[in-house]
Amino acid sequence: MSILKQPFFYDITLRDGNQSLKKPWQLSEKEIIFNKLLELNVQAVEVGFPHSSEMDFEACKYLASIAPENLVVSALARCTEADILSVVNSIGHAKKPRVHVFLTLSPFHMKYVLNKDPMEVRKTAIGAVSFASDKIKRANKNGEVEFSVEHFGDCGENLDFVIDTLQEVVKAGATTINLPNTVERTRIKTFVDMIEKVYNALPKHVTISAHNHNDLGMATAATVESYFAGAVQLECALNGLGERSGNTNFYEVAVALHNSGVDVPVDLSKIYETALIVAQMSKVEIYEKAPLIGPDALAHRSGIHQDGALKTKDMEKGAYRPIHPSLIGRKDDEKIGLTSQSGKTAVFEIITKAGYPITIQEAIRLTPFVKEAAEKVGELPTRNIIDIYFREICNVEGPFKLVNFDHIADNKFMVEFNYKDKKFEMTGSGNGPVDACMDALKQAGFERKFLYYKQMAMDEELLGSGAIAMSVIHIEGNDGSKVIGRAIHKNTAVANVKAIFNAYNLIYKA
Repeated sequence: MSILKQPFFYDITLRDGNQSLKKPWQLSEKEIIFNKLLELNVQAVEVGFPHSSEMDFEACKYLASIAPENLVVSALARCTEADILSVVNSIGHAKKPRVHVFLTLSPFHMKYVLNKDPMEVRKTAIGAVSFASDKIKRANKNGEVEFSVEHFGDCGENLDFVIDTLQEVVKAGATTINLPNTVERTRIKTFVDMIEKVYNALPKHVTISAHNHNDLGMATAATVESYFAGAVQLECALNGLGERSGNTNFYEVAVALHNSGVDVPVDLSKIYETALIVAQMSKVEIYEKAPLIGPDALAHRSGIHQDGALKTKDMEKGAYRPIHPSLIGRKDDEKIGLTSQSGKTAVFEIITKAGYPITIQEAIRLTPFVKEAAEKVGELPTRNIIDIYFREICNVEGPFKLVNFDHIADNKFMVEFNYKDKKFEMTGSGNGPVDACMDALKQAGFERKFLYYKQMAMDEELLGSGAIAMSVIHIEGNDGSKVIGRAIHKNTAVANVKAIFNAYNLIYKA
């Protein structure tokens, strides 16, 4: 088992990620990404594949010239002298340059792609590393060499051969050995066991690196577990960009290690902002369910999850989230989406957040109506929920219907209403419209105990209807419970009376 060191983040967005884009970045775009990587505090950046084109050569050369002293600047080369010299000539002037050479040692690829004997491949690898080490050291005393075993994940059957080769490669000058799952088709435990075997077989001054592709969606897990098996260097890409299904996602690895108690030398607070910029520049959208950075990564639609999420929303550890959103620079809260699977907690939270008063008892009463609507259309927009709120809370249908209300004299009000098919026109007396309305209803044979009254101003822009007051009336129900009546109207007296009738409709509805 390895002795854990601080993880070393080696970013491959500008090489592996960029080469996979439908429209690879120009130098000005690469510089933006490069600067975002510096803000994240990565320790190494693979700036490109300089022998692939003159444009990439110039980009590598420029980025190496603006790199800070503490950053390892790397570029990729095949095991050919021309490729290696392109790397040395493009990035050799960096403060800490690295030549990254690669060659497959997989039995399948040596036979069917290279068409070469394994010992011939070994000789090529050793020779390339020796040549690269000599050239980069001549160009820069701080220069170093990384060697990658392309398709290491396919080397289970000849792992002893691979280890013997790597021991010779290290003697030839490689100080970092990268072990990629170039195509993900190996069980994670098997792959990690192979990493650990290589780690144990090589001198401890050698840095072991992991580079995983995401063909089966397990690149993050493979990378994280490889770290605990001895792979201190972690090759990752912003937004998981890379060939086919992408490379290991930088953010997921950093946060997973952070959650595991590892000292991660990355500015995690820059993650979300960086993700949005990379998505915009790459034209590769962040998919809805993407871990950590997806629009739905903070969404809860199950009633049980919503209840737990809201009860812990202000806590560092949430009931149903891996981190507090602020850790990665997200300023949005956990999202409560209302579907047929949601419950009273979602109703309460959404209406409250929209600026309307509601009690949990009222939310319970609204929930069946909201769920019924959601069953027809799916997730309900807030506007639809508020419409149901007004219908069922502020305009309650029932046996009572207010027809007219008028102030006719001091402390006297005329109340005209219908109860089912019967019409009433009563004169009520009292200290204001609330007392007078309750008196009129009492005279008509509908006496109820009045418990509480409150009136509050409402935001006219929020309502969009010119309403300025909400009245809240509490009246005792049939079983002694409290029944809440609410109403909104621009006339405060009418709002009071409507609230009483809404409460009566709730009481007499059955």
